[in-house]
Amino acid sequence: MIAADLELRKFVAPEFVFGADARKLAGRYAMNVGARKVLVVSDPEVMAAGWTDDVIHSLEEVGMLHFSLFTSVTSNPKAHEVQEGARLFRSEGCDSIVAVGGGSPMDCAKGIGIVTATGRDIKEFEGVDKVDMVIPPLICVPTTAGSAADVSQFAIITDSERRKKLAIVSKMIVPDAALIDPVTTTTMPPELTLSTGIDALCHAVESFVSTAHSPITDLHALQAISLISTNLLPVLDLPHNLNFRSRMMLASLNAGLAFSNASLGLTHAMAHGLGGMFDSPHGESNALLLPFVIEFNFAAVPERYRQVGEAMGLRLHGMDDDDVKSTLNSKLINLCEAAGRIPSMTDLGISRSDIPQLVGRAMKDPCLFTNPRRPRKRDIEALYEKAL
Repeated sequence: MIAADLELRKFVAPEFVFGADARKLAGRYAMNVGARKVLVVSDPEVMAAGWTDDVIHSLEEVGMLHFSLFTSVTSNPKAHEVQEGARLFRSEGCDSIVAVGGGSPMDCAKGIGIVTATGRDIKEFEGVDKVDMVIPPLICVPTTAGSAADVSQFAIITDSERRKKLAIVSKMIVPDAALIDPVTTTTMPPELTLSTGIDALCHAVESFVSTAHSPITDLHALQAISLISTNLLPVLDLPHNLNFRSRMMLASLNAGLAFSNASLGLTHAMAHGLGGMFDSPHGESNALLLPFVIEFNFAAVPERYRQVGEAMGLRLHGMDDDDVKSTLNSKLINLCEAAGRIPSMTDLGISRSDIPQLVGRAMKDPCLFTNPRRPRKRDIEALYEKAL
């Protein structure tokens, strides 16, 4: 009988190029996918930093002088932004997409691809494997080290009318190519560096303890945990140091490859509710919730959390499970506090009266299904209350 960790597993990843100036290959890769007119999806902050112009210049260098630009993307990208981008894609006669930015432009670009391929509203695709048509060619140039939307089969879109985040999971939305350039992260402000770094750490931890993990995803997850633990504080102290920025970008890539294939867990299921209802920054929501979820999950997979702690550099030999749990959570909390203050739910404007609605949404989130311990409603309610 084959060991459980060697059972059949799939692993999905795009072609990717990693390293300084990878962004300048966008034009070449657009030609590779047969693009004739590209919709460039970005946001105002990335435009101001100059990274979008670099990508546009690379398109022009290969003779692609006609393109359209869509930058009406906000943090926690909204369903109406996706629909607006899809209308522009159609009206301008575009046939492919290049996304330049963090998780918001990349997720919005995935949504635009879904809508243009299917002709349906993006809100219809919440859940797993609901996208049944191939989207237009998609090239991603990430400018943050956290979301890993450039290599994942996830897209998170906010339904503003219902104040809800829609988790869309499908191999159809894995980008055709990711051009991962650490140079683009040198303009990230400290708060964004912290938030996205903790997001990547949460991706790695949750994928490592996921019920869908495999030896392949484990390798990527543990490498990401190690890289973030040793480089997050240094990159905050020396934000223009390209070695530290590159290691954080590599951590984000590894975490993305892990969670895209092993999925996530309760932390993300709960954090999506906070983002949907209160537009809270995703990384901050994860950082706030992760220690409480580890406390809840630990008894189900103590050995895997022990490996998480060891990847973070903790010396856990000879400790019993309770001490390992305490030491791991202390390490996570101290890391966040050393990097910068993580707000509480109260700071985010959330009150006890909001918890029942948050619980209902978490119970329906696709990320919940691979959590190592199946929670009940009252379990999630108690976790939210602890985080207030």
